[in-house]
Amino acid sequence: MSKVIHVTLIARTILPAFAHSEPADVTAHNEAVIRANLEKINRGDASGAAADWAEDAQSFGRLVGRSGVQSTLEDILETVPDYHMDIVEMVAAGDAVVVRCNLTGTHREVGHRNAITHIRWYTLRGGKIVQQWATRDDYGMMRQLGQSPPPTPVGSH
Repeated sequence: MSKVIHVTLIARTILPAFAHSEPADVTAHNEAVIRANLEKINRGDASGAAADWAEDAQSFGRLVGRSGVQSTLEDILETVPDYHMDIVEMVAAGDAVVVRCNLTGTHREVGHRNAITHIRWYTLRGGKIVQQWATRDDYGMMRQLGQSPPPTPVGSH
C-alpha cells in the first residue's frame, strides 16, 4: 500500500510540471478521453477503445499503433471475458493522465477470478492516446491464478 501512495504523491508532485501552459480544458478533455476509453474496455468494445489511440501509438516505448492496441485488447478480452477496471484515482495535468485502478476478471483457461492493482500513465495529443506506461501486480495475479511466481533472488528488490 505504501508504494501505491508513494506513486500517487509523486504523480501529484511531478505532473503539474509537465502541464506547461496547457489550458485546463485540455486537461479535462484528456481525463474524459481516458475515462471513456476504460469504459469501452469494460464493455468489451476493443474496436471502440482502440479508436481512442493514435495511429502511431506507443506502449512501453514501442510502436504498436492503433491496430496493435486493438489486437492486444481483443486478446485480453478473449482470455478474460469479464475484464473490468475500476478507477480508484486519476491525476492529470496537460497531456499526462495517470490512473490507479483495480482490475478484476476471470481467466478463461484457469477459471480463477483475480483482482490486482494497475497504475497507468498515458500521454495524449490532439485528444488521442499516443503513449502508455503501466505497472501491475503480476506476482499477485499469478498467485491468484494458482501459479507460483519464480523465487526472488536473495538481496534483490
